[in-house]
Order: sequence, then structure tokens, then C-alpha cells
Amino acid sequence: MKRVSIIGTVGLPACYGGFETLVENLVRYKSEKISYHVYCSKSSYKTRPDKVGGAELTYIPFRANGIQSVSYDILSMLHCILFKRSDVVLILGVSGCIFLPFLRLFTKSTIVTNIDGLEWRRDKWGTVAKKFLKFSESIAVKFSDVIIADNKAIGDYVTEEYTKDNEIIAYGGDHAIRKINVESGGKDYAFGLCRIEPENNVEMILSSFSKTNKNLKFVGNWGSSEFGKKLKRTYSRFDNIILLDPVYDLDQLYVLRRNCSFYLHGHSAGGTNPSLVEMMHFGVPIYAFDCDFNRYSTEEKASYFIDENQLISKLNSSDSEFGSNGQAMKEIALRRYTWEKIANLYESTYK
Repeated sequence: MKRVSIIGTVGLPACYGGFETLVENLVRYKSEKISYHVYCSKSSYKTRPDKVGGAELTYIPFRANGIQSVSYDILSMLHCILFKRSDVVLILGVSGCIFLPFLRLFTKSTIVTNIDGLEWRRDKWGTVAKKFLKFSESIAVKFSDVIIADNKAIGDYVTEEYTKDNEIIAYGGDHAIRKINVESGGKDYAFGLCRIEPENNVEMILSSFSKTNKNLKFVGNWGSSEFGKKLKRTYSRFDNIILLDPVYDLDQLYVLRRNCSFYLHGHSAGGTNPSLVEMMHFGVPIYAFDCDFNRYSTEEKASYFIDENQLISKLNSSDSEFGSNGQAMKEIALRRYTWEKIANLYESTYK
């Protein structure tokens, strides 16, 4: 049996984002030849069991996100060195990868790193943070045995920037489909869901809907930044726009997703986005921001917009591709984005 330690997430049970959902499903769909050991952020859990879903848990006294993520990852790696209990170390994200050269010196474990969505390119980071993250990325690529990219556009970047082979493994989305009864609504609204950040083109989407009579329900963390608060003040006054606070309950999200007429995906960075592949399983048409990441994820079969004028035009017209769009999204999701497939692909890298 191979022992795999996972570093870089908040932990189990999943309570935060895409990486946490990934870990939860790696554990759920693991084969009999794999055992998992997951590092968890102590402050994120009031109760701290020793195991969840068969995975052993170790709690680290730092936050897994923000500036503390560097210390969190490094302390997790030190624990791996001291206890020598891992055949494979799976690192999710590059925050603490400046420590990877030392990890390599003191362990014979296979090191597998998912470099995430080119974090240093995100608009939310300042100049110093971007330089640090770019440096950490370069260290991760150099000192890992296997690099995982969640999108071919990121894989191509790794090949061109570092001349390094990599494995393309996305995320599953079938956990978003729930076994509950839902009253069929009128499907009279479009739906959006994301963290409220400039790179997700939230303002473009809201502004576009404010200039049409189309209804929109948009879920996001509006109160977490001045940017989000400003958008909520500006656009909540429009009768056709409903801005909802974060919804973490998958059953509640299922109802919102199931009853929408189409989905808006404004992400312009970050590779294969979990919320996109989750939505693809619902078989509704998707309007996505026009970038390499989104075109690869949807195999160029969604409908795309590049600016506000183009999105308004699409909202006001009957897109000839609209009918087949949703069917294509579901077919792609079932073929590429199920957790059983993703778990098998990850295990194939644990050599």
C-alpha cells in the first residue's frame, strides 16, 4: 500500500473550496492500494477527529490561506520529514514550495505538485506577492517529480516556460448533482457563482444585465472586499438582478442550478474552474468569458463573450448555438469531469 500525504488545503471535511473538494473525493474514490494522510488547518475546525473517510489527519496551527499559507505548507513538509511516513507527497498549490529543495534533501518520497491556476497572474495580488508566487512556482516545477496542471492552457505554459513535462488532470463535478426532488421553476433567470474578484469579470456581467430585461441570480462573497461591497451597492437596486450571499449547502445550490435557464462564467484566469465543471453536469447552456482556459474546459462548444457589448448582444438575441450548448456541456462533463476518473488519474501519478 502506498502512503500519500496531502499538503496545501484547509483539510477534511471539505469546508472551503476546489482543492478541499478534490481531496475529499480522492479519499472517497481511492483504490485499495492507497492510504491518505491529510494536513489540516487547526483553526478551521472546532472538532478535530483523527480520521475522516479513512484518511488520517494532522492539524497544523496556521491558516491554510493568505500569508500564513507559506508557514502552513512548510510546517506540513517538516512534519513529513520528521515522521518519514509518506511514499508520496501531494502538494496542492505553490505557496510553500520555496521549501521543496529541503524536502527533497531529507525524503525519498515521490513529490507530486498541482501548481493551481498560475496564482501569480491574479489581479488581487500586489507586485511583491506576484514575484514571490512566480518564484515559488519555478521552484515547484524544478523540484517536483510530477507536475499536475488542471488545464491544457496551463500545461502548455509549463512546457514553454520551463520545458517540463506535466500531467493534465482537471476536477470532477458530479458531486453537484443531488438526489432530491426539485419543483420545476420557470427557468426565467440566468445564474452566476464565483468569488467576487475583478479577474472573474463580475462587474462586466452585472453591468450587462443592468442594461437588459433579463433576470439574473448571482451568488458570491459580496461582503468580503470593498470591491464586492461596491458592486452590491451599485447593482442590487436593479429589479432584474438578485445578489445572493455565499451558499455552501449543495442541496440549495442544486435547486438554484437546476432551475436556471443558462449559466454565466466570467473567470479569465485560474485554469479549469471547479464551479464551471460542476455546472456542466446540469446540461444547461453556458456563456463563458472568451479565454484559452474556458475554451479548453468546454471543448469550444459553449457560447463565449469578450466584453460587455458582446455579452449584451448575446443576451438580447437567440444564439443559434444555444440549443445544442447545454447538451454538449453535459456530454463533456460525463466524459471528462467525474470524480472516479479524476481519482484514478491522480493515483496513476503516484509512481
